[in-house]
Amino acid sequence: MPGRRTLGVVGTLVWDRILDRDGRAHPIEEWGGIAYALSALRASLPEEWTVLPIVKVGRDLAEDAFRFLREIPGLEVSTLVVVPDMNNRVEIRYTTEERRLERLTGGVPPWTWPELAPLTELCDALYVNFISGYEMELETAMALRMAYPGPTYADLHSLFLGINVHGLRMPRTLQAWRDWLRCFDGVQMNEDEFGLLGLATGDPWHLAAEALGPDLKLLTVTLGPRGAAYVVSGDFEAEPAKWRRRRGVGVPASARSGMVSRAGGPLKGDPTGCGDVWGATFFSRLLAGDGLEESMSEANRLAARNVEHRGARGLYRHLRGHLSHTEE
Repeated sequence: MPGRRTLGVVGTLVWDRILDRDGRAHPIEEWGGIAYALSALRASLPEEWTVLPIVKVGRDLAEDAFRFLREIPGLEVSTLVVVPDMNNRVEIRYTTEERRLERLTGGVPPWTWPELAPLTELCDALYVNFISGYEMELETAMALRMAYPGPTYADLHSLFLGINVHGLRMPRTLQAWRDWLRCFDGVQMNEDEFGLLGLATGDPWHLAAEALGPDLKLLTVTLGPRGAAYVVSGDFEAEPAKWRRRRGVGVPASARSGMVSRAGGPLKGDPTGCGDVWGATFFSRLLAGDGLEESMSEANRLAARNVEHRGARGLYRHLRGHLSHTEE
């Protein structure tokens, strides 16, 4: 039996209110944000892994947040930090089956490196999801890169979103994006976010290949119902435990790219959290020893399952019942 290991999860718990295209609220308003990824991580990781949420929650919703997280088996919630600020709340209005408008209110403060450092020492690997976009500043991410030796995977999602005077979240280019990419071993973004990389400077696929090297080894792009694509460095190894030894080492071999299509027909349901489920499942299966495209295929499948389930409550059980892998 392998020894116990811990996956640290940096993100933000958000109270979601989801409206359809007619402006009517869906039957449930509940926890979202990092809750989707936590459910998928716990469903997809081998049993020897403990999931450690590195999360700040607002005092107004703290009691319910603790109660919700205790519903997901295998989470260690003792590290949650309650702050006096109002918790993040987002109203989501879908304009098409996939596109939406988001209005953000409240907001917990970002992690500083002195706060984050002792928590990362408890972790064998680290998954970072920029749910709010304010989980940490670039300076903190750079300190994390310098000090933390374990494998890191980050969904950059909301770093590509700003907020206008009305509280609406608006797409934006990512300032200092090369520096952000160098802070993690692997990064994830969706197709729209990926396009913003090349908005002013050229083809994003060319930029992604150029960005790979001594620090960044893996970049994934979710493509909605079509599946996902990837670009990896010439020396990429799928096993995250080996990423540290390749850190800081550049090789002349060319980057390679590919796409893993999603099997099945059109999807109908609630797409909220699909990217979070995708990334969490993908990194989980890499940690479990699966190959790159095998992990992407499983991530595609569980992200599609997420569409069938509204909200994050009960999502762990829903995903767990549809796993394609078996643990010994």
